Amino acid sequence: MSIFVSRSLSNALPNDVCVAKIAILMCSYNGETFLAEQLDSIERQMHRDWTLVISDDGSKDSSLAIFQQYCSRWGSHRLSVVSGPQKGFVANFLSLTCRTDIQADYFAWCDQDDIWNDEKLQVAVDWLQSQPSDVPALYCGRTQLVGDSGGAIGFSPLFSQPPHFSNALVQSIAGGNTMVFNQAARKLIVEAGADVVVPSHDWWAYQLVTGAGGIVHYDPEPRMQYRQHDENLIGSNSSWAARLVRLRMIFQGRFYEWNELNIRALEAMQHRLCEEHRTTLARFKCARSQTLFRRVLGFRSAGLYRQTLMGNLGLIFATLLKKI
Repeated sequence: MSIFVSRSLSNALPNDVCVAKIAILMCSYNGETFLAEQLDSIERQMHRDWTLVISDDGSKDSSLAIFQQYCSRWGSHRLSVVSGPQKGFVANFLSLTCRTDIQADYFAWCDQDDIWNDEKLQVAVDWLQSQPSDVPALYCGRTQLVGDSGGAIGFSPLFSQPPHFSNALVQSIAGGNTMVFNQAARKLIVEAGADVVVPSHDWWAYQLVTGAGGIVHYDPEPRMQYRQHDENLIGSNSSWAARLVRLRMIFQGRFYEWNELNIRALEAMQHRLCEEHRTTLARFKCARSQTLFRRVLGFRSAGLYRQTLMGNLGLIFATLLKKI
């Protein structure tokens, strides 16, 4: 249900504009504290041909009033707000991405509390336009970490191993707030459906695009400021505290449960996976239930890897404990 939309989102920009159209897909929930900074950073983007569609998940604060102010200033051809499903952030992002009334050349996921560098969209579009349009392509990257006040507190991990399905099965390398993808990648997400049950929309996109033989580009240069605060649902994973949390999750079986959900979702899209990756998925699934020796051999044959030494040590640890 639309909250305030004055005309079709697919006709949001003039037809005579030749540059690539980007649909920015933001999900919001009680984000009044940082919304203005994020919206202002979107307004400063070097790439000008964008529309912002916001799926609000039932905010009780002044978020809707803030959106209305920006809609009045920018015009309804720039900003529209729709009602989210109120089933959590993953369902909110997937439902927004699957809306048939949103049409564009490229699609950018957006959180409500970050700050985008001016060149963020332009850099993503430049890379996406260098890729074949019929091949699923996903741009993502590193982030600069900032605190409540916007002060720099570090960076997300710098990954150097190539993105690949064998990595995607056991690791999500970038946040959805960095991701921009083409129509071919969006078609995969739409086909999988808004109701697919997965731990995270960004991890799912990484698995789906690589599994289908698509292309993923990880930008080592941060193009946005990723805010770390008590209210954000998913923060940086680079601190020792975060590593201890992940270790505890392994003991508790959370990682095992997440992999179970991802495997089911990928099997439902098995017809879109290339043959090599269907084999990898089957080996991964089979090895999880085997004895230790066969489990280790199965994971090795699947070529599973994480991006860092510590990550691979954690993967070995989870394998030994049968928590993967």
